[in-house]
Amino acid sequence: MVEGLVSIIMPSWNTGRFIAGSIQSVIDQTYNDWELIIVDDCSDDNTDEVVSSFTDPRIRYYHNERNSGAALTRNRALREARGEWIAFLDSDDLWASDKLERQLAFMVENNYVFSYHDYTKINENSEPLNIRVTGPKVVTKRKMYDYGYPGCLTFMYSAKAMGLIQIEDIRKNNDYAILLKLCKMADCYLLREDLAMYRIRRKSISHDKLYKKLKSHYDLFHICDRKPPLVAFWYACRNMYYGVMKKKKYEIKI
Repeated sequence: MVEGLVSIIMPSWNTGRFIAGSIQSVIDQTYNDWELIIVDDCSDDNTDEVVSSFTDPRIRYYHNERNSGAALTRNRALREARGEWIAFLDSDDLWASDKLERQLAFMVENNYVFSYHDYTKINENSEPLNIRVTGPKVVTKRKMYDYGYPGCLTFMYSAKAMGLIQIEDIRKNNDYAILLKLCKMADCYLLREDLAMYRIRRKSISHDKLYKKLKSHYDLFHICDRKPPLVAFWYACRNMYYGVMKKKKYEIKI
């Protein structure tokens, strides 16, 4: 483990159209002590060509031998990580240039080992949708089971405090599965600053039909968190409810 180093986890699959912008938003960080670990899950577009065009030695690029899904792809990237700190950026999202600097300062100054921050939404053409997403000031274990408030592109944790995180093989909600493991070890604190941009895509899994969403939440609690079927179903239903409440309370038009 390298002290002060931030390991940035970026799974990729057919995001050749967007990944250059995501990588560039990492390279542009005012905090320079980072490594970007990209694991490609058998893309069949030009992702490989785009990533290979970057020559920054802090970028480490791996390929899965077979299509494995986001959960196992993130697991592999986490095993490769050498940093004291772990952060996540999907290959179609963007960071503000001072994201790492601001979030690390927030965590170090307050002795936090787990944090997240606000973000805004953009469309496929990187145009702002004028929506800011925030959350509770402190996400306790109970609140995290209500809903996965920290966006994947916003949360960071101390690998020194939390250790190696690995999750079960589920196709959806795998970032939430990471949060459920982390919340059992520490509360997650909000830095109320817009430091990232989340891309809304037309084919995003966030637009799945209701029953598919419910099934994906059930799998999260049953397979990843090992809850009995009835308990997992109860948590899944609560999660759906709090998801609606989150949009009303924490998604703000700007």
